[in-house]
Amino acid sequence: MIPAIEEDAPRTEISAEDTAAVSALPEGNALLIVTRGPDVGARYLLDQQQTTAGRSPDCDIFLDDITVSRHHARFDMVGGEVRITDLGSLNGTYVNRTLVDGSAVLRPGEEVQIGKFRMVFFVSEHGLR
Repeated sequence: MIPAIEEDAPRTEISAEDTAAVSALPEGNALLIVTRGPDVGARYLLDQQQTTAGRSPDCDIFLDDITVSRHHARFDMVGGEVRITDLGSLNGTYVNRTLVDGSAVLRPGEEVQIGKFRMVFFVSEHGLR
C-alpha cells in the first residue's frame, strides 16, 4: 500500500500563478497540479488523446519516485471527458482517496494520487473536445 503522507486532508488550494495557468488553458486541454508529495507545484498538461504517467522516462508524465510503477496510469480524453486507468500498478491509483478499479472518469477539482504524488485535476474553462 501507499505510504502515508503527512497532513492527510485533501488540499485543492493553488497559487495565483497556478490559477492563471488554469485560466489560460486552451479549449480541449486539462491540467494536473501536484499539491502534495514530491515536486509540489509541478504542472502536467493533458493535451493529447492519451497521456501516460509513471516512473519510466518514456512516460509522458515522468513521476520519479519508488512508490510509482514504471507504467502506472493512463489518461484518455474521449467524448468530452478524461478517464484515468490504472495500468496494473503495485500501489494502485486513487481518485479522491478511492482506489480506481479499472478506470474512472475525472471531474474538475478531483484529487488524483499516483504513489506519493497527489495532484488536482483541472479542465479548460472552455471545456474538453
